[in-house]
Amino acid sequence: MTSAHPAPPSGAPADAYIHNIGYRHYDGPRLGRAYARRSLFSQSLRGAYGLGRSAKSKVLPLLLLVAMCLPAAIMVAVAVVTKAQALPVGYSRYAVYLQAVIGLYLAAQAPQSVSRDLRFKSIPLYFSRPIERVDYVASKFAAMAAALFILTGIPLLILYVGALLAKLDFLDQTKGLAQGLVAVVLLSLLFAGIGLVVSAVTPRRGFGVAAVIALLTIPYGAVSAVQGIAFVQGNESAVGWLGLFSPITLIDGVQSTFLGGSSSFPNGLAPTTGAGFVYLLVTLAVIVGCYALLMRRYRKAGL
Repeated sequence: MTSAHPAPPSGAPADAYIHNIGYRHYDGPRLGRAYARRSLFSQSLRGAYGLGRSAKSKVLPLLLLVAMCLPAAIMVAVAVVTKAQALPVGYSRYAVYLQAVIGLYLAAQAPQSVSRDLRFKSIPLYFSRPIERVDYVASKFAAMAAALFILTGIPLLILYVGALLAKLDFLDQTKGLAQGLVAVVLLSLLFAGIGLVVSAVTPRRGFGVAAVIALLTIPYGAVSAVQGIAFVQGNESAVGWLGLFSPITLIDGVQSTFLGGSSSFPNGLAPTTGAGFVYLLVTLAVIVGCYALLMRRYRKAGL
């Protein structure tokens, strides 16, 4: 740092000086928007598992990851010891079976991904870089979906390795794994979109957590109850259509129709093929709609 001591201008205090603090023009490489998107994606994904944050931030996501993997490990051990001819739960059904764990993970991590940026008004700092609104939304969406895919995909790999150790048919297990991965990709995109939209509505993380849990559990409970009533009354055709009104039953309908899984609907009733296409279209529409709502939300935030 250098400083000059010229005579102060007329009317200025006698001890006023102009300091040259040595600012220089940046001549280094310009990495551009692609690098900014990758950086935001990787940091958001790491943050979803507490990496780069305090030790306390790592506890819950890692515990939930263990909770997702533990049943798969137990099933594998049972299959190997008993020399079972099939796994107790199918690949595409596994995530539906452990929906509560996935919901808790989403409720914990989606708000921390977006709510803090809104609450502390740090969004403009991102846009001081060569990045636009679409880059921010796409990176956050992709990171949350990737975090959920890791949470739901690792147990399927454990099931697959265990099935091969139990000497189950290689082709059947590989096909089942592929179907299961398709199911969890759809689930990850759907849940990520829902969780981020709900979390982006409020900058308060606590409100976001409660809202995500409510949106995942209340519709599921209501749909399950009404499906049970419809089945008891003999209206079996309505059972399949009612699943359109809950996120997890949407995935259940798709996987039981197209991905070889069994349904959790009353008496195992799966949607018809025609209804299954409706389930798939609604699922894709909700994913696209959530992305559009996120874009609208950040447009209103002045980004």
